[in-house]
Amino acid sequence: MAAEHEQLSETHIVGDDTRQWIVRAEDCAALEQRHISHVGVGDAAVPYRIVRTRLSGAYIHGSLGGEGRMLLDGRWCTMRGSMMSFAPAHALHAFHAVPGKRWQYCWLRYLPSAPRSVVGTIAPIMQHFDPEPMKHAVMGLYSEVFHGQADPASCVMWIDTIENYIARFADPWRRDARIVAVFDAVIPTLERHWTIEEMAEIAHVSTEHLRRISRKVFGRSPMQQLTQLRMQHATHLLATSDLPIEEIAERVGYRSAFAFSKTFKRMNGISPSHFRHRSRS
Repeated sequence: MAAEHEQLSETHIVGDDTRQWIVRAEDCAALEQRHISHVGVGDAAVPYRIVRTRLSGAYIHGSLGGEGRMLLDGRWCTMRGSMMSFAPAHALHAFHAVPGKRWQYCWLRYLPSAPRSVVGTIAPIMQHFDPEPMKHAVMGLYSEVFHGQADPASCVMWIDTIENYIARFADPWRRDARIVAVFDAVIPTLERHWTIEEMAEIAHVSTEHLRRISRKVFGRSPMQQLTQLRMQHATHLLATSDLPIEEIAERVGYRSAFAFSKTFKRMNGISPSHFRHRSRS
């Protein structure tokens, strides 16, 4: 699997049998004001294939129907209807159509300057969540920009609807003060040797109850979420700094560069040094 990831290169193949309705920041000033690069709706078929080895801004993807494949969090996953995913900035990200099947989807890509693109962003990587309302809002914006009067107030209304819907997918954890308290403490101190017991003490719950809460809102345990945040910060440092890998390992809580590299490769499919080289090539 890792060897397969290492063979991936920046790719953008759409194909004649794929249709996409896209609104870009250059088409709509309100998108740029919200730090959004583009939004779109698609209906894809082979040879549709996208590989992003240098994803500079966070990416939200909603699978509406049919079937496709997506590389996220170092794993290839089958995407079907009513699934949404979040790819953080600088992550290795890829997706493609499946032979013999069509795939319907919608998406939003943020600019690097967007709050959701910065280091420390917390969101579920993938969840069952109906993206149909998001699709309709994107198509409403598309219709206003290209077939309407491109009225600024109407554009803002559609973008508000899109972002509010994304918040419903990405931000439910913010409604739980216990989870907020834990990660408000964790995010600025990723270098610390955190334990589940320390996190539970901050949340004022048992370790088992904290695990249940975390799995409900993130789809992963608190320690798995901590690892994901550490790897997210590491990818940012690898892509944007010249710090030695040993120092990056220390900054994200690993006393051993070997242990860090092993975890990074397990979650991203490639080694830290390979990731750094490819992100700058």
